[in-house]
Amino acid sequence: MSKHMLFLAVMVVLAALYPLTLSAYITVGISVLLFTGWATSWNLLGGWAGQLSLGHASFVGLGAYIVAIGASQFGFAPWWSMLIAMAVAGILAVIWGKLTFGLHGPYFSLSTIAIAEIMRLVAINEGWLTGGASGVFIETLPEPFGIDLFDKTTQYYMALVYAAITIAITILISTRRFGYQLKAVRDNEEAAMAAGIDPTVIKLKAFVLSGVLTAVGGGIYGIFLSFIEPHIIFNLLLSIQIALTVIIGGRGTIWGPAVGAVLLVVSGEVFRTAFAQANLLVYGVLILIVILVLPRGIVGEYVHKLVRRKYANRA
Repeated sequence: MSKHMLFLAVMVVLAALYPLTLSAYITVGISVLLFTGWATSWNLLGGWAGQLSLGHASFVGLGAYIVAIGASQFGFAPWWSMLIAMAVAGILAVIWGKLTFGLHGPYFSLSTIAIAEIMRLVAINEGWLTGGASGVFIETLPEPFGIDLFDKTTQYYMALVYAAITIAITILISTRRFGYQLKAVRDNEEAAMAAGIDPTVIKLKAFVLSGVLTAVGGGIYGIFLSFIEPHIIFNLLLSIQIALTVIIGGRGTIWGPAVGAVLLVVSGEVFRTAFAQANLLVYGVLILIVILVLPRGIVGEYVHKLVRRKYANRA
């Protein structure tokens, strides 16, 4: 077992004790875990592959809507709906990637915003399926083995499993050929092509995996909210928050998204309580300071210093 996997196992055990000690803040814990999973999924594309997406809320919304529609209109259990969401997200990522990977820099980022906005408009206008601007309400869900899926503690553990799986997948990728190919494409596409790597194929694989994992988290988010409304679930702000979580924690690192999620979600809750209407200003200043002082992100700067120290000792 690698040191990262061992550390993940320890953190999962510690996180499993959270509802027993801080049950009053269970929703904060769920938010931290969901953002950890979304950010880790985003990191596969935005960090490891170097493609800055500002449209990942579309995958969150896709997962949430499919779970909600499946439960409210067809009586599907959420695990079947999540499988459908994973398949649809994968297909969407393939089409999306083939349409936009020819664009570079800010043009790719702008295209992701446009596609996410298209999905929001579709959700609003196709009321026969999505409930339109009124949204979809999840009234009932099955209770497997007597487990209430509407219970916040149950939702916490669902989010914990989700976050742990996304991190475990990232750990596995980081030591495999695919991980090295992602880094090569991110650092220099021309050099990667000279080495026999097809950048478009590699980025497409990363996009599919990122989209599929994000949609799973969206399904859990849908159960957590119980009410899905397009203006909230497809909000550009959610996409920006996911991206900022990784940028502050450290793009292209294993633990950066988790660190960023804890910092942003917890600080957001604290500032909302302590500073009331001024919380967004304080929140924004914190983000600005971290980005200016730690341009590689918190974990990114730490890893960079470790690498420099390692080579300095060898010299």
